[in-house]
Amino acid sequence: MRIPTLVFSVLMFSLAAQTTQYPVNASRTNESFFRKLDTLPTPNVYRAASGVPGHKYWQQRVDYKIKVALDDAAQKISGTQDVTYHNDSPDELRYIWFQLDQNIQKAGSVGRNSRNAADLGAMAGDKGKGLPFPYFDAMTKRDRADGFHVQFVKDAHGTLLHVVVNDTMMRVDLPQPLKAGESQKLTMSWDYTVNNYKLARGRSGYEQLEDGARLYNIAQWQPRAAAYTDDSGWQLEQYLGQGEFTLEFGDWDVEITVPHDFVMVATGELQNPDDVLTASQRDRLDKARSSDKPVMIAPPEEAGKPESRPSGSNDLTWRFKAANVRDFAWNTCKRLIWDAQGVKINDRVIVAQSGYTKEGMPLWDKYSTAAVAHTLRVYGRYTFDYPYPAAASCMGLGGGGGMEYPMLCFNGPRPEKDGTYSQRTKLGLVGVIIHEVGHNFFPMIVNTDERQWTWMDEGFNTFLQHLAEREWDPAFPGATGQQQRIVDYLKFPDATPIMTQSEAVRHGNLNAYAKPAAGLDMLRETLMGRELFDFAFKEYARRWKFKRPQPADFFRTMGDASGMDLDWFWRGWFYTTLAPDFAVENVEAFRISDLDPVKQKQRLREEDAKKDANISRIHDRELIPDGGEEKRLGLQDFYNNGAYDPYAVLASDQQKLEAMLKGLKPEEREALNFKPTLYRISFQNIGKFPMPILAKLSYSDGSSEMLRIPVQAWLQNEDRFAKLVVTEKELVSVELDPLHELPDMDGSNNRFPRRIGAPQPLNLIKNPPNPPNPMQQKTEGSKKAAAKKGGTI
Repeated sequence: MRIPTLVFSVLMFSLAAQTTQYPVNASRTNESFFRKLDTLPTPNVYRAASGVPGHKYWQQRVDYKIKVALDDAAQKISGTQDVTYHNDSPDELRYIWFQLDQNIQKAGSVGRNSRNAADLGAMAGDKGKGLPFPYFDAMTKRDRADGFHVQFVKDAHGTLLHVVVNDTMMRVDLPQPLKAGESQKLTMSWDYTVNNYKLARGRSGYEQLEDGARLYNIAQWQPRAAAYTDDSGWQLEQYLGQGEFTLEFGDWDVEITVPHDFVMVATGELQNPDDVLTASQRDRLDKARSSDKPVMIAPPEEAGKPESRPSGSNDLTWRFKAANVRDFAWNTCKRLIWDAQGVKINDRVIVAQSGYTKEGMPLWDKYSTAAVAHTLRVYGRYTFDYPYPAAASCMGLGGGGGMEYPMLCFNGPRPEKDGTYSQRTKLGLVGVIIHEVGHNFFPMIVNTDERQWTWMDEGFNTFLQHLAEREWDPAFPGATGQQQRIVDYLKFPDATPIMTQSEAVRHGNLNAYAKPAAGLDMLRETLMGRELFDFAFKEYARRWKFKRPQPADFFRTMGDASGMDLDWFWRGWFYTTLAPDFAVENVEAFRISDLDPVKQKQRLREEDAKKDANISRIHDRELIPDGGEEKRLGLQDFYNNGAYDPYAVLASDQQKLEAMLKGLKPEEREALNFKPTLYRISFQNIGKFPMPILAKLSYSDGSSEMLRIPVQAWLQNEDRFAKLVVTEKELVSVELDPLHELPDMDGSNNRFPRRIGAPQPLNLIKNPPNPPNPMQQKTEGSKKAAAKKGGTI
């Protein structure tokens, strides 16, 4: 029904007169939450205002040719490498910085000396939790690992170059400046002792298994060129353990020599299967490429048996090549089990594979490679087709955690020694594999700076992980409802903004993983909608594939590709610790009057009677005679002797109505017969973080409807907003966000009228009897001793 304009004019005038008016932005500065995000860097020829790489965008490239050997008896790695550094920047470089991540193991490293000591007080005493043995070992025993020993760095002519080591960074001074567009070849030799992960935790190391075999997770194992970028120059943040990496893309040619009985899985493609695999293993590898289920390449029955390895020398050299990757990692053990399958993605076949020991069965052989294949398919739909030839999941150290590298990741969960496992362990393995394999997309291909912005890979990856988990199992625990799960973290008084340098982030898992993922969930499900979000997110991934985006590039791309101004959201969710908190403040009901004086006077009579019905009037009736002192003295007059009725309808009232009606147009007369009720619903933005208003309106007939009010409702007044609802139905309640699409710090004020929550279970317990006092204990002990001897006491 179309409502005449006159009704709204009369209505709004009436409401303005009868409702409280609030000042705009009360208790605020004059800066609007909706102002443009002025913290972003100025666009330039390298990074455009739309979020695309600029027309002069550049990035460096570094190629590696490495020969390295593992001494299992000494747990030592020794190697040489040729590094070709391509200067594609417009700048002249006089030196090149390299990352020496293993130097974090040195006794005097910044990373070691800046670690907070564990709260032993909370573990001590009879009421303490106690100190677990692994932590005791790590605290009190010194591992042999002591970082890199760099023997030399030479140029292409064999000239020794001057180097300066600054903790986990090494500067190589060049013999002459490296001009733009030129390349520099360097040769270097190094070694280091691999850390025992039980004594020196890290992202790589070895674990000694029960039978003495060692499982190696080898990463960050050679000097790697630091990133040199258009926005930061050299990335010189020291490696402290929390912030991960930022590296340059390049081609890797790696030869790894290990004991003869070892099997290996690594980044890239194996180049010499004839040298390191038996004929039957090579056949199985060929079959695996065309199989849609895992095929055992090195099966359990062959693991650790010398006869399962090619005949020949005591050592075998495995050679791998990886094109356009930013890093390289490998996994090896003398009884490694290896399975693989093919994953068809459009016209390409990717090898999904897993490396593990018998300690991982029966869990790893059933789920690992299947989870790898699933991840590649799902992530590809939301970003781009996986471009590398292989992806591997390898068993991590000690059964916990996970860590990612190009084409290979380490994952922790294992079954119990008896072969059983809990549902939590199973889902934990599937979830961590999805997460770590997913890191191939962010940051291994979309090459973000993990040393600065953990959230740009961990947050994005956690978001996609949840999508993949739901496709693996629609009931996958924890894969939905991130918007509500994050509320507790939003209440932390010491929380840091997402836009915090990686090492300074507090509560890293919540800040860099959970909160960004919840933000993307909100964007996709509510703030943007799936169609707009999915297109924009995929466009960001496409634009920055094999490039290095910064936060501004993501923020700008999401707005550019969706046609939405999201600066308000980036400001609140990423740059502050503000938390959304909304309330339904009030609901007022109005109805257009037909101006009938009889009805108007009767309504006034009833309203005044209600006002007069108070406790004082009730008590006065018992104490004061009817009419009071004025009646007793005979002083009553026209106004209170019964002659006057203030609510009586006079002839003049009727005459005024008839005169007014004569002057109305037909459509104005029709407006007086308007029957629907007008409800003014007031909302309050308590948290000072604007969000769309999602409100469920419930009516007396059992029906309901959803109001979805855009965030722009808060543009003029960021504290309060009122919505007019016109309906013929009787409104009985208003409830904010019934599907929990947005976080809200206090849900108790999300409904009007308020309601009492459901009763919480309160278990009755019977207090145990007081323990015997020391004297009673001694007496009881004496009685028992005497009873044993057959005597009495």
